Amino acid sequence: MDEEHSRGKDGAMTVASRDKLRRGGVAALQIGAVAALYYAFGKLGLLQELVRGQVTPLWPPTGIALAGLLLIGLRVWPGIALGAFLVNISLGPSTPAILVITTGNTLAPLCSYALLRCAGFRNQMDRLRDALALVFLGAFTGMLVSPTVGSSTLNVAQALPAGGFWLTWWVWWTGDAMGVLLVAPLLLALRSAHWPKDIPPSRWVEGSLLVVATIGVGFFQTSAAPLLFLGFPLLTWAAFRFQRAGAAPCALAVSTFAILAATRRTGPFAGHALLTNVISLQVFNGAAALTALLLAAAITERNQTQEKIEEACRRLSEMVARIAPDTGGPPALPYTRSDGEEDGGQTRAS
Repeated sequence: MDEEHSRGKDGAMTVASRDKLRRGGVAALQIGAVAALYYAFGKLGLLQELVRGQVTPLWPPTGIALAGLLLIGLRVWPGIALGAFLVNISLGPSTPAILVITTGNTLAPLCSYALLRCAGFRNQMDRLRDALALVFLGAFTGMLVSPTVGSSTLNVAQALPAGGFWLTWWVWWTGDAMGVLLVAPLLLALRSAHWPKDIPPSRWVEGSLLVVATIGVGFFQTSAAPLLFLGFPLLTWAAFRFQRAGAAPCALAVSTFAILAATRRTGPFAGHALLTNVISLQVFNGAAALTALLLAAAITERNQTQEKIEEACRRLSEMVARIAPDTGGPPALPYTRSDGEEDGGQTRAS
């Protein structure tokens, strides 16, 4: 009997060890995936640098890091740190500076994650409050950490030109914030995406027209014509008709085309100083992201409220049908006289 009990105990321990090993392997894969994505999109973001070869107007890794924390959990933070270190190690200026900048790059998404969790943020972003939390807590507030640490480190290491601190800080902060506003919603939408069923052909045609129109507007943005404003009707169209699934990729595409125009100094960015172009670009990107996120969240919340009202009306109709007398028609409601009525009937206004 004791031998059987010992064998059962050993078997349970073996199963528990296998489960623990499997969970460890999954966690290691998740950390590696986050690090790889952070590094790959960091290198891609550096192709559009504006200041010192490492400060860009859109830093996708911040959106990847925050989305990884929201979807997987805090256990992926080593992947964020590893990815940030690998990106920064090729940029310099020195090993201690790289370590400090990497720390700031890791703490920023962790701070945003903590703020969003405290605010009750939901990954579905189906409420207006979720969009507002992502904008003001996840992007604008949480991302203050990285540019402050990074710009201060570069300034102490004398890697910035005289008077270049605030320009670097501004581009760094807005670039990190744009990564949260443009990349994180897209990844969150992809996480819950599924192949639509019973969609009429007209919706596929409409979606295709939206894609073609976005590409066309992007072509105009990167040409000599200063037509940045054409992006906002597209964002409104995408948010109203397709909610987050359409607004998130549309906002990212419109902002990417604007960044390409700014780095090439074409279209509305031709003939202006760097500071003017930086401010104009980031104001446009911020307005595009806000328009897409807030409109999509508001429309989604409205649609959900309408569905709840329709469901309540349907249930009420079923209840009335069940309690209605067999002789026909719904039960008569009790009659209550208004203040303007007497026994002889309703009074008329004189």
